[in-house]
Amino acid sequence: MNALSAKEKSLSSVERLYEATKEMAISYQIKPGARINEVKLADLLGGSRTPLREALNRLVAEGFLTFRRRQGFYCREFQPRDIHELYQFRSVIECAAARLACEHASEEELDRSSKFLDETGLGHSEKQVEKLVLLDEHFHESIMSMTRNAEMIRVLKNVNDRIKFFRWIDMESRRDSTQIEHRQILDAIRQRDPDLAAERIGAHIVRRMDQITTACKEGYSRIYLVT
Repeated sequence: MNALSAKEKSLSSVERLYEATKEMAISYQIKPGARINEVKLADLLGGSRTPLREALNRLVAEGFLTFRRRQGFYCREFQPRDIHELYQFRSVIECAAARLACEHASEEELDRSSKFLDETGLGHSEKQVEKLVLLDEHFHESIMSMTRNAEMIRVLKNVNDRIKFFRWIDMESRRDSTQIEHRQILDAIRQRDPDLAAERIGAHIVRRMDQITTACKEGYSRIYLVT
């Protein structure tokens, strides 16, 4: 096996630093609105500042960090309106996905999704919330994959990552209804009824502003008050 070139090593380093910093931003291990000390972060992650800077710029472009001229990089803050808009956007693209899935999904894909629900539904109340969120994401991304639209899949993954922290909170109160709603969505797609599929997935995703505000308050409590 040939040794990695300098360019390949650099790309590998950027990707590793990107993934590590992204995970810290998603879970708010870096506090909301906190300035990122690039030297300390590079030391913590075992990297150098040049690939770290490239990774940070990528995270700014994807909405996980912000950049202030002459000040540097900051972890994104979360406001109820921002989270509400992400949920609205998610609802729009997933309703469109449900309609396209009615047109393009194969019976094999639908059977595979149904089997997934069968295999992951038992004992769901005992599963850790983080695991439940991953299962929920997998189901929704599998529906999106039925659209045959790679760009829609990419956008959904980005939105899911940006609201993951709040979905952890949300799932704690909705774990009992999620599996039922997933089956109803899948049944509508199997019936090839685009209006019903869009209606069901939209109702499953939509969140009122007061629910988002409550989730944000709970989020701040977890970040700042946990000992």
